[in-house]
Amino acid sequence: MLKKVARWVVPGACAAVAVWVLATRWGSVLSAHPAYLVLLLAVGAAGLLGLIRPVRFRWLVLPLVLVVPLAWLRPFPADGTPLAAGVQVVDRWDSIELRPERGTPTEGLVFFQGARVDARAYLPLLSRVAERGALVVVVKAPLDFAVLAPTSGLLDEHPWITRWTSAGHSLGGVAASSFAADDDRVRGLLLWASYPSQDLSGRDLDVTSISGDRDGFTTPQDVLDKRPLLPADTRYEVVPGAVHAFFGDYGPQPGDGEPSTGRANAQDRIVEVSAEALGL
Repeated sequence: MLKKVARWVVPGACAAVAVWVLATRWGSVLSAHPAYLVLLLAVGAAGLLGLIRPVRFRWLVLPLVLVVPLAWLRPFPADGTPLAAGVQVVDRWDSIELRPERGTPTEGLVFFQGARVDARAYLPLLSRVAERGALVVVVKAPLDFAVLAPTSGLLDEHPWITRWTSAGHSLGGVAASSFAADDDRVRGLLLWASYPSQDLSGRDLDVTSISGDRDGFTTPQDVLDKRPLLPADTRYEVVPGAVHAFFGDYGPQPGDGEPSTGRANAQDRIVEVSAEALGL
């Protein structure tokens, strides 16, 4: 009896999760790295096949195991905030480039998204940095997890850039730190509400850490505790009243702190300090 019920419930759950995610986050899934879309389609197809033509339970074990993670990975969508004028956008399957329309930049910024956040949510802020004269490359990570992003050859496509800075928000900052440690062409590290997972204190890097004092995820104590992992001359900028979600435009984030300042005011400061970190 239990197996008979499972033969309907399991494929139904697989199909339902795939349909739910695609129906509610279609734009985010379609614009992201294709890995998540492929998994959703595969699990959804397995579920539909199981409903149409019952199959042996063991063939549904893998889709069943993936159902909960796929539901949890449903991304925070970009809220559609306009980008700065004077910036050209080049959208590829694995990255988004922001190029200033005037001049040829020599400063480059590689940016890694926060976990489960639509990469486009960072474009409004980063376009304001690009507008000042930097090439910005936003990496689209598989499953929106920056630590899974392949970085081999990432800088080779832009030989005219003479100075690179690696940057990231939250988990993206961990990926940015690793990238800065692994590629000698990276001279700067910019952390948005983040900190490294490895010791960079002895590295020759220009590091800027920007955080919010109302952040519910990367708390002020977290930033303080991780200071020994960064160079002694690291610049620390605390944005009064800012929370974790102010470092992108994807709406509020469950579990975050309560802001005591406006999003626009906080983001103005984030952009200003980020531009200064790049010498712009």
